[in-house]
Amino acid sequence: MKKIEVLGPGCPKCQKLHYETQQVALELGLECNIVKVSDIQAISGFGVMMTPALVVDGVVKAVGKVPSREEIKEMIA
Repeated sequence: MKKIEVLGPGCPKCQKLHYETQQVALELGLECNIVKVSDIQAISGFGVMMTPALVVDGVVKAVGKVPSREEIKEMIA
């Protein structure tokens, strides 16, 4: 099962990335655990300096933007 983490303090862009990621996972029927990470120390532990960020199985896939649904599909599939 994939572990997907959405990094961000809770700003509107972070919330949108979390929502879009959930929707894409549902569309794909993907078995995954999607976690919202808002702790600044945990976020910086990934080397991320801008949010939102998307992490899949420990690998940072996107930083500082909300990717399109198609881009999210490619990142999490």
